[in-house]
Amino acid sequence: MKNSRIKDIAVPLLLFSALAASIIAAIGIGAVNIPAAEIMDILTGHVQTVNASILMDIRLPRVILACVAGAGLAVVGGVMQGIFKNPLVDAYTMGMTSGAALGAVISIVTGINIRIFGIDTTGVFAFLGAILTLLFVYSLAYNRSRVSINSLLLAGVAVSYFLASIISFIMMLNHNKIEHIVFWTMGSISMATWSKVAVASAIILPAILVLLFYARELNILALGEDSAHHLGIETAKLKNRLLITCSIIVGCVVSTGGTIGFLGLVAPHIIRLVCGSDNKKVLAYSAILGAILLVASDTVGRTLIQPVDIPVGIMTSIMGGPFFIFLLRKQKLSKV
Repeated sequence: MKNSRIKDIAVPLLLFSALAASIIAAIGIGAVNIPAAEIMDILTGHVQTVNASILMDIRLPRVILACVAGAGLAVVGGVMQGIFKNPLVDAYTMGMTSGAALGAVISIVTGINIRIFGIDTTGVFAFLGAILTLLFVYSLAYNRSRVSINSLLLAGVAVSYFLASIISFIMMLNHNKIEHIVFWTMGSISMATWSKVAVASAIILPAILVLLFYARELNILALGEDSAHHLGIETAKLKNRLLITCSIIVGCVVSTGGTIGFLGLVAPHIIRLVCGSDNKKVLAYSAILGAILLVASDTVGRTLIQPVDIPVGIMTSIMGGPFFIFLLRKQKLSKV
């Protein structure tokens, strides 16, 4: 009991400390290194220099957007794994990310330029792509009033490959827009601005709070749908609310930062290894860890081979690919 209390204090403290350290490192490291003391002076408004412009106009929006997007994707992964009771499920393996990317690419190619509730066309198309892909994958796996997890994963992977091939075909037909399309397919937050941060935060952060609100229901759902039903949980409605909220987050992330995969797979699983399966802790801590991982991935990507800025989607895939294999291997061994 005492160890549990110590862990409840130590884990969030360690995560918040790591997040603060990763943010300071991210805004200080780059083609121009900014010392920690100067960073504090800039943030408090005591210094107005070129470094201040670099930090406030370029690096800080990028870091904050990485925090918000990383937190959103990590919580989405934790929720989807809780719904389907499988650690291999996330927005990427379910095809939602590819669907959102296709929606964004269609918006770019067609050149439609409208705004709905302050969100530009690309964001709207990305959201529609995410939710329509989710519904399609879910319908493929739905059979006789139940969803087969194996079918869900297979359908998600198959749909992801299919949508990726459509994106490649569109790229082949639109050479003049390849650079813009590649941005969405590889994932990058290099074009972060304060306006993008404001829109993403206004959508993603409330959606995260909605998902955290249903952590108790997710814990009950883990007991089985029949048990959850007897305890007063309307499982079908609960899943619909959660999945639609997840789609909103994924669509918003893709509309601002392109395709960023595997983050929702890695962060919740690491938290479960440390803190157990209580979704109240898993979702909350995953949000912090997701922010840390995306900030760190983006920082490594833009400083590893300067002046080349490696897209953050590539960095997260390099990290998440081996982890996905590890999960598959672990699941296989647990059944032996």
